[in-house]
This record gives sequence, C-alpha cells and structure tokens, in this order.
Amino acid sequence: MRRAITLLSAITVAAMGWTLGTAQAAPTPPPPPRSAQAGAAADGAAADGAHETSFSAEQQRSALRFWTAERLRGARDMTTQRQTGATENRSSVAAAGPRVTVPPVSAPKSVPTSGEASPSVAASSPTPWTGGGLISTTAGKVFFQNASGGTFACSATVANADNKSVVLTAGHCVVDAGTGEVYRNWVFIPGYANGNRPFGTFTARSLFHLGQYVSTGGNANWDLAFAVMGQVNGRSLVDTVGAQGIAFNSPTGRHVHSFGYGGSAAEGNGERLNHCEGDEYPDAGRPGSTMWGIDCVQTGGSSGGGFLADFDTSNGGGYLIGNISVSAGNNEYHPTLGNEALDLYRQAGAA
Repeated sequence: MRRAITLLSAITVAAMGWTLGTAQAAPTPPPPPRSAQAGAAADGAAADGAHETSFSAEQQRSALRFWTAERLRGARDMTTQRQTGATENRSSVAAAGPRVTVPPVSAPKSVPTSGEASPSVAASSPTPWTGGGLISTTAGKVFFQNASGGTFACSATVANADNKSVVLTAGHCVVDAGTGEVYRNWVFIPGYANGNRPFGTFTARSLFHLGQYVSTGGNANWDLAFAVMGQVNGRSLVDTVGAQGIAFNSPTGRHVHSFGYGGSAAEGNGERLNHCEGDEYPDAGRPGSTMWGIDCVQTGGSSGGGFLADFDTSNGGGYLIGNISVSAGNNEYHPTLGNEALDLYRQAGAA
C-alpha cells in the first residue's frame, strides 16, 4: 500500500489552547519577478536555504486583472512535477529542533459551523467539508501561470504570522524544481467555492521556497512554500478571514486532518473544499523520506492543502503541520515542518 510515491500537484512558543481569535488573449506578460536568493551558488545552481521572489505593485495589479472567471475555470489542476527520490544525505533531511507553535486566530465575523463536532472516522476517501468554521475561510484555492503561459490551480491555507499575510502551500505550486522557474500571476482565493470569491482575490507580493527543493531536483522532503499576500480593501488576509495555527518540530504519528480542492468528479471538480482524516504514519516507500501520511488521497488541485493536528471539528481550527505533497496508492503525504521550514516561515512573516 505504501509504494514509491509520485508528486501531486508573531513567533510565540504558545500553549495549545486558543481562541477562534470569455477566453481572451493573454495580456503582455509583466517583467519577470525579482528574486533574492540567500547565498547563490557560484556555478549558478540554486543555493540551499530561503529563496524569496517579490512582485511589484504593477505585477500584482496585472495578476488581479488576469484572473477572470473564464481563466479560473480553465486552469488545470497541478499534478505531477518532476522530482527525485529521497536519499540518505544531509541535504535531503530536515533538521529538527525545539517545538515552536503559533496559535490560530478567529475570523473577524462569526463563521457558520455545523453546530456540533463532526464524527471522527478513519479516512478512506475524501469527503466534502460541511462543518464550516475557521477552515472554511482560511482554506482556499491558488491560481498561477508558468513561463510558457499555462495556468494551474493548487490549494493553500492561511497561517498565523506577524504580518497577517502568510499562506502555506506546496513547493511545486510555487517553483518548477526542474528549471528553478518561479511561477507568476499568483493569487489566493480564501473560501473559494463554485467559482465564488467570498473574501476577494489576494495577490502574492512575495513567494518563499527552499533552495533544497530545486537543488535536489524536487525532493519531496522540501516540497513546501509560503506566500505573502497583499491586501483586499485595505485589510490584511488574517484580518479578513482569520488564520490557522502552525507548529514546527511537532510530534508525529498523531490523528490529523487534511483539506484541499481535488479536481476529480468525486471531489467536485475542484469547486469545493474536501476533507480527509486519519492516524498518520511514516513514508516507508523511499529511503531517506521524512514525510508522513494518511490512508486517503485527494487528487490534483489539492496540492498545497493543509495537514492539521489538534483540529477541532466543532470550530474548524487547528495547527498546520504540513501540506499535501505526494501520493502513493491510497495514501497522501506531507513534508514535516522542521528548522528550515521555521526559518522560511519567519522570513515570510517579516516580509
């Protein structure tokens, strides 16, 4: 069952308690985004560590204009990207350190809930999320464009951060590991459902990925990224929809929940939020893998969706411990959030 896998396409040490605080020709492409890479390698290869790509105000306005309803409908669900298997070497395994947690933040207005806790069941296949709560506003759909003009969709989740503007997603939803190309016209639509944008469209002003993901050719241990979003109507992302908590170097092997916008007919063709849950177990399919997964698979388009621990089904809040990255058979896996992820998150939260 746990076979070799393929890729799907502020900081406070806190107690775990929290309060629910028509198709048209593409416009002329904007200039390439500006990238700042920490310690670029002398031979031009991607350096390990945090890589930031920033977008100008004009590029953000262009992204907002670009994503018409027609283009949203035409975006392809991000599925398989080129990757290499995990190997047992220092560059492919995340470093561990002290546990760091950041609590969730409630949505500014009351968010409808199911009225009672959803039953906890073993995951076997994704089901529509009908419980409402914080996850229904903080989970959303990502849309972006690559250099050849292709348009794609992924998933992401709002994470509490100092600048109130950060989402967690998959590395393969931000950068092409084979070429190092960072995607453009990158937007996040929280609470997306059936083409509706209930809270508006947030454009990325910066994207952060790990150099290790590119330098290893797509090692899934590093398949995570953070995006820093602009404002809508003068309000930050967190002030608009709230945020999930996030935890680094957290315990593994727990009961977890995952959320995403899978593109299969059974999942609503990417038009609704779906849910899986189960007890996580380590990825035994590749030597050197540090990923953990559950017995459930969401399809293309769910990439980047959140894995949460300590998730409260009665209010839809919990702690992000990773993002949907890869699948094998009936299982889906997430990279763990270790020290490198923590550093990347801190840089995103300060941007």
